[in-house]
Amino acid sequence: MHEMNHERSSRSAMLPERIDLNLLRVFDAVLEDQNLARAGKRLNLSQSAISHAIARLREALDDELFVRTPRGMEPTARALAIATPVQEALRTIHEALGAKPFDPGTTARVFVLAANDYVTSVLLLRLSRHIVKVAPYIDLVIRPSTRLDLAEQLDVGRIDLAIGIFAEIPSRFQSEAIWSQKEMLAMRKGHPLGARGLSIEALADFPLVTVSVGGHEEGAVSGYIFERGLARQSELFNRQALEDAMREVGRRPRYGVTLPHSLVIADLLTTSDMVAIIPQPLAALLTASEDLQAADLPYDVPTTTLRALWHQRFEYDPAHVWLREQVLEIARA
Repeated sequence: MHEMNHERSSRSAMLPERIDLNLLRVFDAVLEDQNLARAGKRLNLSQSAISHAIARLREALDDELFVRTPRGMEPTARALAIATPVQEALRTIHEALGAKPFDPGTTARVFVLAANDYVTSVLLLRLSRHIVKVAPYIDLVIRPSTRLDLAEQLDVGRIDLAIGIFAEIPSRFQSEAIWSQKEMLAMRKGHPLGARGLSIEALADFPLVTVSVGGHEEGAVSGYIFERGLARQSELFNRQALEDAMREVGRRPRYGVTLPHSLVIADLLTTSDMVAIIPQPLAALLTASEDLQAADLPYDVPTTTLRALWHQRFEYDPAHVWLREQVLEIARA
């Protein structure tokens, strides 16, 4: 029995050296689509052929690689560990065999970006208009960065670029600063605060409109949600700085309305005495009308940096490099 087990173990250890390159292409497709039928369509293979290829890989690597769940074929820890090296190897082979260079004017491709609605309004709307002009066959899909599996979606390649504020970034991700921003106070024109003078005591008398996409029940700590080593902002304002300032004068903030998005902030402010603490770029957008005004906060708040975040497997991908350049160009403009 011991000899049989030793023979089986040795045979399994040798198999990876003889893996067919096509099996790795199947692995990459299933990893991205998490669905055998879609992966087969991508590679022009039948679902049974995909299943057979995955079975051969499972035997060679002595791991399940993918587990069938209601959400699709979920990768195992081993599959996630080998994903980046496999994808980079496939890209290198593809380039070595003479793949056509990326041409934004003729290339058809779908980019998936994750952002909250504020970033979508301020930045991605302009990006979309720009891409329509310079890359007519490239499509953008915007998904909410508030989803709890953001890090996982980046890991498996279902999101190309995430835009937000991140406190901690694991080494498997790369990032670049888009802009720095401070917080502002927005209110309707003619608001009583304008006549009284803006102090922390006066601010405590008015209910706040705030945006929060995750609390303690979603695992948020100090305004950030932590998952798979990634810490991303869960609120559009610095709650700790506000509450510390209020505490110094013996007051507490009045959280009048807490929203999961910024879409109705303007409507709430123009029809009430509520005020909102929001990022400066959003304040500039909302006060472009004649109904709202913005003011500096009566307490100190650290400046935060909005960043573009991507998986390291895309670091040298020509199309992805081009996309990041467009985002930064629009942000600077």
